[in-house]
Amino acid sequence: MKWFFKDLQKYSDTDPFTFNETLDIKSDLLSRYADEVIDASTFKIDGAAFSDRGDVIIDTHIVGKLVVPSSRSLTPVDLPLDFTVEEYYVPSKAAESRYGKDDVVFILGEEDEVDNRSAVVDNVILHIPMHILSPEEEAGKTMPSGHDWNVLSVDDYEDQKAELKTVDPRLAKLKNFFKDKGSN
Repeated sequence: MKWFFKDLQKYSDTDPFTFNETLDIKSDLLSRYADEVIDASTFKIDGAAFSDRGDVIIDTHIVGKLVVPSSRSLTPVDLPLDFTVEEYYVPSKAAESRYGKDDVVFILGEEDEVDNRSAVVDNVILHIPMHILSPEEEAGKTMPSGHDWNVLSVDDYEDQKAELKTVDPRLAKLKNFFKDKGSN
């Protein structure tokens, strides 16, 4: 899915260049992001590209599925993805100023290629949430644990912290013992 920038500049928004492909990006994802991706299905890619004021705008709809590790226990979790990306390709640094800070803008020369495959791989990775739980973990299954360690929920941690702060009433008077003696 590579196109020459100057070829895409010939299409208008009323008559755009359309594409509809199935991409196998599993090897790209596993080689570049082995810690974040365990497996990937093929991805259905469709969209349109057109020129506006000499710039090329590409709207891409991406649908597929990843298998990623749970952020809590590292167990494999299916993650369906279905999202749209809009990217702007411009011929010069001066043209970049036409777009906002939140827009994805790439600066290309007249002879440069637009590599939509790389854009798809990058955007798939960007759409992986930071916090992923397996269905069992979401249902409240016990937290992972091992020899001399265990994972606590925030509520359990706060409860445990409160228990440590409570003082045995028999020892409460010792708390003020050194206040009467001075700083020595």
